[in-house]
Amino acid sequence: MEYFVPTGYGEAEFIEKRSRFIGRVWRTDTEEEALKRIAETREKHWDATHNVYAYIIKDGGVMRYSDDGEPQGTSGMPVLGVFRSAGVFNVCCVVTRYFGGTLLGAGGLVRAYSHTAALALESAGISVMRRWREVIIYCPYSLFERVKNEIAAFEGAATHIDYGAEVTLNALLPASRVEGFNARLIDMSAGTLAPEIGKECYRAVSVKEGSNE
Repeated sequence: MEYFVPTGYGEAEFIEKRSRFIGRVWRTDTEEEALKRIAETREKHWDATHNVYAYIIKDGGVMRYSDDGEPQGTSGMPVLGVFRSAGVFNVCCVVTRYFGGTLLGAGGLVRAYSHTAALALESAGISVMRRWREVIIYCPYSLFERVKNEIAAFEGAATHIDYGAEVTLNALLPASRVEGFNARLIDMSAGTLAPEIGKECYRAVSVKEGSNE
């Protein structure tokens, strides 16, 4: 089964009419982890006007949110909607607000909270959880860029590159696309390139780098 998760921790800040919004995103694989992050944030920002949260856990289909005192439907649900729209699971987000003295109205709150959550997710980056097959490719420097482009075209990711007499690329490819990738490299190189196929693994691999990376 394939699904998206945050790559790492992400944090972002947004100011709207002097109200300060601080968004934080974590990858949390259990509800207990999510609740721990929420509690830590509330303790750290005990003096904040609101600590709005939302989390989605893949295992068990858990989905929770809280407006934490903001008008109903203006904060927790919009934050949750950011991750539902992106198809991201195993995620916890807390958006802390320090009131700036000017009311934003329902529409303004929805926009501010969802925008802050989206910025925090962008900071964290997105990874895809799927079955991968390890491959090793030995290629001359003349074909290096083309091989990298083919890895990307087949939705793969280079994990290590060694520059020696020739280039050695270690990469992960979606397990279902290895056969096609192998055929493409053989065709592209007139039979001189044939990747070594390694073991299969199930893990998260970054597909969209975060601004914190």
